[in-house]
Amino acid sequence: MNNLRITSFNKKYKADFEKLNREWIEEFFQMEDEDFHTLQNPESYVIQKNGEIFFAINDQIVIGTAAMIPFSEDVFELAKMSVKKGFQGKGVGKLLLKRCIQFAQERNANEIFLLTNDILKPALNLYLSCGFVIKNKYDDERYERGNTKMHLIL
Repeated sequence: MNNLRITSFNKKYKADFEKLNREWIEEFFQMEDEDFHTLQNPESYVIQKNGEIFFAINDQIVIGTAAMIPFSEDVFELAKMSVKKGFQGKGVGKLLLKRCIQFAQERNANEIFLLTNDILKPALNLYLSCGFVIKNKYDDERYERGNTKMHLIL
C-alpha cells in the first residue's frame, strides 16, 4: 500500500461511501433508517452541515471511509467508518481515525463521540488505542444495533 492517501469528500466517491458501509452493516446487522439517510444523502447529511467524509484511497481504489458529523458547536460524531475486506488490520482504519481527530481539532472541537456495538472487537480496539473511552451510559436511540458509546476528549 505504497500509494495510500486520505482525501476529503468528492462526489465521485459517493457510491463507495454507501457500498463500503452497507457491506459491514449488512454483514453484522441490518440497515436502519438512519443508515439510509446518511449513506444516500451524504452531502445534505454531512457535508452541508460543515462535516466531512474522508476516504482512504490506494491505487485509485477507495478502500476505507469515515464521516465526521457536527453534533453541536464543539462536538463531532465519528460515523460510518469502514475499511474494505482484504485491507483490514493494515493500519488503514487508524490513518482514517487520526485524520478525523485532526479534523475535529482544526475546528476547535472539545469532544468526538461514536456509537458502536461491542461485538465489533477490532473496531473497539482501534478506538481504545487512539484514546477513546467507553461511556457508562448508552443514551442514543437512533440505531437498534448500538449498545456502546465511546468518546474522546480533545
